[in-house]
Amino acid sequence: MVDANETVVQTVKLTKVFRDFWLREKVTAVSELDMEVYPGEVFGLLGPNGSGKSTTLKMILGLLFPTRGRIAVFGRRPNNVKIKSRIGFLPEESYLYPFLDAHETLDFYGRLFHQPRQRRRRRTEMLLEMVGLSGVAYRRVGEYSKGMQRRIGLAQALINDPDLLILDEPTAGMDPIGTKQFKDLIRLLAERGKSVILSSHLLADVEDVCERVCILYGGRERARGTIEDLLEVRSSTQITTEGLDESALAKVTKAIRSAGRKVLEVTAPRDKLESLFLRIVDEAQAQRLTTGGATSGGEVAEFLMSGSDVEGKQVIDRLIAKPIEDQPAPASEPAHTESEPAQEVIEQLTTPAVEKPEQKAGPVSDKPAPKVDRSVLDNLMGGSADSEE
Repeated sequence: MVDANETVVQTVKLTKVFRDFWLREKVTAVSELDMEVYPGEVFGLLGPNGSGKSTTLKMILGLLFPTRGRIAVFGRRPNNVKIKSRIGFLPEESYLYPFLDAHETLDFYGRLFHQPRQRRRRRTEMLLEMVGLSGVAYRRVGEYSKGMQRRIGLAQALINDPDLLILDEPTAGMDPIGTKQFKDLIRLLAERGKSVILSSHLLADVEDVCERVCILYGGRERARGTIEDLLEVRSSTQITTEGLDESALAKVTKAIRSAGRKVLEVTAPRDKLESLFLRIVDEAQAQRLTTGGATSGGEVAEFLMSGSDVEGKQVIDRLIAKPIEDQPAPASEPAHTESEPAQEVIEQLTTPAVEKPEQKAGPVSDKPAPKVDRSVLDNLMGGSADSEE
């Protein structure tokens, strides 16, 4: 988990200049960018095409080196290998192997993080159920629609339960069902203390999930702050009440005018198109209508909900457990000591060897057989040579 006092991402005067073959300055993609992302925060990176959003994300991931300035991820440089396992990334384009199915795709990414087989299998099933692809899990990814590819791309970004999730246009091509589920998931991850950097052109989605945003234009920061501070219109006042009849509305209008203010607009509130769409889909699913595409998905994967990994806890318990040599032996198998040798061992030593019939007798030796010193055996058995004589 992320330390509450730790800055997840911090940039200072971050600048990236692309040059041509002759090292002449071609374009400044990012210029003098200062940015901080904190634990449990959903940070939005906004701007038109070519404003430097994707370039900034690639520098945070260590895929591009900055021309000037500093950048730190979890207090380290972005190219530090140790922090890679704490990051999940969904690129703008779904770079997936088209000949693999969903199960094989998630298993492949789980192997990249050296996850054991049982953990990969369990997480794959939970993620496919979560993103609504369980019904098409064995169809090749190359046959998926763009929205379905975005769903499996989101699943692969979560396979390692990352502390920092970087999403570049995650809902592009995704239907309203997947978009709604995606926004719910982002809120849940933020509640768990995970940090999310979201870059999107769909401003409504950013407005619904982001706490702070940074708006870029020409590679430079043009505005930054919380959603409330940036969107609040202080020159107007909005009052929402229950429905009013004509007489009550006339009284309210008269009171407002008597205060020296104008009534700019009187309208009934409207529902969102997204809400209407989701209600229609819920009704269709309640009627058990079939579909060949993605479904609305199931519950959030259990490993994303839990605070710790069960298998990881078991490993830690084994490491701190009492050493085997310090544990007492089972009662059914008493340990033998040096002073009390096993009886069957002594019997084997004192019993003369019998030649098997099928063995051929070797040449007879004229030397007498060596005399056995039984005093050693008697001492082992607790007796004495004198008692036997």
